[in-house]
Amino acid sequence: MKIVIIGAVAAGAKAAAKARRMSKDNEIIVYTEDTHISYSSCGLPYYIEGNFEDYRMLLVRSPEEFEAQNVKINLLHKVIKIIPATQQILVHNLSDNKVELVNFDKLIIATGANPFIPPIKNVSLPNIFTLRKIEDGINIRAKALLSKKVLIVGGGYIGMELLEAFVVRGLHVTLVENSNHIMPLLDPDMSQLIYEQLVSINKGRFEIIRGDSIVEFSGNENGVTCAKLNSGQVIDTDMTVIATGVRPNSELAYDAGIELGPTRAIKVNKQMQTNYENIYACGDCVEENLIINDTPIWLPLGSNANKEGRCAAINVSGGFDEFNGVLGSAVTRCLDLTISMTGLTEKSARIHDIEPVSVTVTKNDKVGYMPDVNNITLKLIADKKNGQLIGGQAVGAGDADKRINTLTSALLSKMSVEEFCKNDLTYAPPYSPTIDPLLNAAEILRSKLKKLSSES
Repeated sequence: MKIVIIGAVAAGAKAAAKARRMSKDNEIIVYTEDTHISYSSCGLPYYIEGNFEDYRMLLVRSPEEFEAQNVKINLLHKVIKIIPATQQILVHNLSDNKVELVNFDKLIIATGANPFIPPIKNVSLPNIFTLRKIEDGINIRAKALLSKKVLIVGGGYIGMELLEAFVVRGLHVTLVENSNHIMPLLDPDMSQLIYEQLVSINKGRFEIIRGDSIVEFSGNENGVTCAKLNSGQVIDTDMTVIATGVRPNSELAYDAGIELGPTRAIKVNKQMQTNYENIYACGDCVEENLIINDTPIWLPLGSNANKEGRCAAINVSGGFDEFNGVLGSAVTRCLDLTISMTGLTEKSARIHDIEPVSVTVTKNDKVGYMPDVNNITLKLIADKKNGQLIGGQAVGAGDADKRINTLTSALLSKMSVEEFCKNDLTYAPPYSPTIDPLLNAAEILRSKLKKLSSES
């Protein structure tokens, strides 16, 4: 059997590796227009920051390693057409400009996502970057070492991680976020808390501008020199990184008649199969199922991509596996501040016609006499109708992420607040107060739900 894979970063590379482990006999061919394969794009901000010097630390597996396992890797090859009726793809070799038709028995689409570039005048000036590929990280880091001022456009996950990276590098950073809150995926109160905590440790190293946007860049043949905001403010800069999010790279699939979901990513079933029997898809180009209420969601994360690539490979190889969906779990760090979330926020719950009930608590992450004690602020959200836990957010210098990781298991099990309050969490002074902040928040939320129930 001939298995063809389009894309080879996280999902595609994982699919190729797993497909070979599933069978020594199948022919496996991978096409990617990239110059590298099987790398951690999530690690790029930390390479820019200087946590490690060699970008090759980000490479999980080389083309040579795949070739040694009889997996054919084709770098700088762009698939320009999928023809489901004849089970063929049209491939453009970017090195010699040749085009060829390639047959397949099974096809896995792992085309990922592309950076979203806002309609800004002169956005193509030199030294205006996006961060998606290995080369992007190399180029941004090289320019940062020669710069004093940097502008970041966008205050989401990548924007916050780059804020830290550039501050650590000693650059003065200006971050501009179009919405009224940085980290706009969180609820406004938690986003405001992030802003306030960052401002409290600023010391003149950076500026965060909210509720404004870039309308025009100016510069010369050497690159961008300043940016004009919608408010009229002008920001001088030596370089700019646009971190305004990504969009699913689903055009190739759509043109082939492969069904897209409401998020405009590729629609797949639990086996990662598209509406064509022999065509599968995985990674940032596909739509997932939000487990909490079984609705479509698009969540481009490396953890999801790896699990989906594995699932697709098992199924195209004759096995059986299912990927049931996601909870929306995510975490990032900005200047020692951990930001983590899972499930629905209050605002997204309302979009899904769920009436949320929430509580927010600020507690020590461990016993107060421990030398490394820090605060965390935890927000728990439940469905007023049935008391089911539906989400949580955590922000703080303390161990915020482990509380969210605990909560994900409760969401996966669709536990009620009442049930979660019976949880037996570990305790020792270096790790937690006697009553963990997560259980403390759950107890307060249980009381609030009971009060609301008695009033109705």
